[in-house]
Amino acid sequence: MDLFENARQQEIAENAPLAARMRPRSLDEFVGQEHIVGPGRLLRRAIQADQISSLILYGPPGTGKTTLAMVIANSTRSRFETLNAVLAGVKNLRTVTKRAQEDQAMYGVRTTLFVDEVHRWNRAQQDALLPWVENGTIIMIGATTENPWFSVNGPLLSRSRVFQLKPLTDADLVAIAHQALADEERGYGALQVDLRPEALDHLVHVADGDARSLLNAIELAVETTPARPSGVRVITTEVAEESIQQRAVLYDREGDYHFDTISAFIKSVRGSDPDASLYWLAKMVHAGEDPRFLLRRMLILASEDIGLADPNALAIVEAAASAFQRVGLPEGQFHLAQATLYLATAPKSNSAMAYFDALEVVRREKSGEVPNQLRAASRDKEGFGHGQGYLYPHAYRDHWVAQQYLPDALQGQLFYQPGEMGYEAQIKDQVERRREEQLAAVIDGPSYAQEILSYSPENRQEERWLARTISDLGQSLGTLRDQLFEQVVVHRHHLVLDISGGSGLLTWEAVRRAPEGGVYVLAASERDQNLLTAQASALAEVRRPIVVPGRATEAQASLSAAGHGDVSFDIILGRNALTRLAGRGGFLAHLADLLGADGQIGLAEAVPRHAQRLYDLVPEDALSPDLLANWRQAEEAIYGQQDDPMVNWDLDDLRDWFDTPLWIDVSLNPLPRESQRLITARQIDAWFSPARGERPSYGEHLASQLSSDGVAQVERLLRQHCLNAPVAWNSLVAVVSARRAG
Repeated sequence: MDLFENARQQEIAENAPLAARMRPRSLDEFVGQEHIVGPGRLLRRAIQADQISSLILYGPPGTGKTTLAMVIANSTRSRFETLNAVLAGVKNLRTVTKRAQEDQAMYGVRTTLFVDEVHRWNRAQQDALLPWVENGTIIMIGATTENPWFSVNGPLLSRSRVFQLKPLTDADLVAIAHQALADEERGYGALQVDLRPEALDHLVHVADGDARSLLNAIELAVETTPARPSGVRVITTEVAEESIQQRAVLYDREGDYHFDTISAFIKSVRGSDPDASLYWLAKMVHAGEDPRFLLRRMLILASEDIGLADPNALAIVEAAASAFQRVGLPEGQFHLAQATLYLATAPKSNSAMAYFDALEVVRREKSGEVPNQLRAASRDKEGFGHGQGYLYPHAYRDHWVAQQYLPDALQGQLFYQPGEMGYEAQIKDQVERRREEQLAAVIDGPSYAQEILSYSPENRQEERWLARTISDLGQSLGTLRDQLFEQVVVHRHHLVLDISGGSGLLTWEAVRRAPEGGVYVLAASERDQNLLTAQASALAEVRRPIVVPGRATEAQASLSAAGHGDVSFDIILGRNALTRLAGRGGFLAHLADLLGADGQIGLAEAVPRHAQRLYDLVPEDALSPDLLANWRQAEEAIYGQQDDPMVNWDLDDLRDWFDTPLWIDVSLNPLPRESQRLITARQIDAWFSPARGERPSYGEHLASQLSSDGVAQVERLLRQHCLNAPVAWNSLVAVVSARRAG
């Protein structure tokens, strides 16, 4: 770049709009989108480590998509190229890819290509980029306001990670406004600007999560407001209102917001919310949506979601459509509103969906022959007896008679399920009663097996590896894991802390469920740390869980020592984390400090008072009643020791530990478990050998109640009935979840 070009670029930068000048240059200046670029999040870690893979940034205008791409440009060591899909085509792309090949071949430098408005490229243009993304010549960053699952072709989408940006919060917009007013180099820090709080509130409210709209309004307000004699430019509410007069309705009749808004309208009507239904209707009409499209959607909804619960719904919408054709806009809005209100307040039923169940059977099953009595008698009655045996319903009372109508192979199959609202409730009993009679007239009926649906993951190789890692722990542990993740729902962008790493039972499921967030796991021993690290090596580096050496009781110190002390977690998970602790209340308070606002904890704890009793493993008739009674008394005494934290608590104690102002929405779910356990000679030896630690062995506990001969007899009975044989081992696990208060 020569001297004149440098001066020209500097002049352009100085005269650029405020929104362009204030664009953040680093992650530290970036405001908002904490769910994807907050401390510890996957995207932030990837940017800081310069390990960005191809990605697509999806979200409304003004939420930071282009800004985030520029931050990546300032952070990466690769060459950064930019194309706007509105202006650039395949020719421009070929120029970029040619330079990228040369840089990679000659200098070993990667090229990162930012494609703004990537959804504007057609399939052929997107396909032209695909080979270079696939072979690693190009790392693509696409930005789009349209849902990429509809606007980006599948092959390109499958090679990219999608991050959804959300509208900025009011607090984010306030912070951005203060940045612009304080920055002396790029903003208005060199001027004396008094932006009144009520004026800022108005700008933030009308900007509605769009930082660009806010900064444009601030720029207009400052530049058009003369300074007072004191040199201060006062931005009042009146000035703010003039600077940002009306919020633009975010709606594109051909794009994603079109589909999102009509979806919101349909779901509001289906949910019987007339207020929300009118709001979404008004938004679409105001944005210029074709009223005929809206009426077509309401005609569908009248049958799909209301149906026989109110058969008049279809007639009402049809009448409204006919009236609108005659009247047109603007008066036709009355007909749109009337039809919407009728549908929203009508009783609901989706029983018409039964048709698609029947259609699926037609597609899947062999064609069933028409029962003979239902065949057309007018053509083949004489030759084949078609129609013989048909019972004419009008010849019977109530104009109905029980007879076979379905093909033989489908007798007993039910499709239509009458609803319990409106008109349909009146016919429900009649339909069901007649079905009973109909089925009674059928000689034989088939049995139907339930169909098992399988889940097909996006990354099959990685998911198979994760599934294998978990399933190796055994079916009972897998059931326990699933129960915990049902109670504590992990979202894709969550930050998760597993305080009981060990084998990774919870870790790998969390990795699978939070691909855009991050998973941290505490490894209490070097063995656990090595095991987790070795297992994680099968994952891409930015996808791996972050293994932190340390115990759960020292989680905060361990995280700080590893450089992660500023991370606030959405979810904390643990298994048997309370087993050996004495001060459980203090420990739970320690974990609460690690959670962010509305953070959730989920623990699966084996309840000691409900542990398997060894005396139940031996048949009662195998020993004398006195020995059995003494054995039971001695073993139960183990669980009555109040000074032993491993056995001194029950479900009520667990509830009490969470019954503090720190926790809300506490849920405790007892989960009885029965597993097959093999009792080995080594296990029995350990039970009856002298203890090596502070806690007495099982045999030493029994010796406090039984004679030495009694203890020896118990050991013989266990070896006789249980040695090397699988036994049913019962236990109780409590799955508890709670949210951090405040």
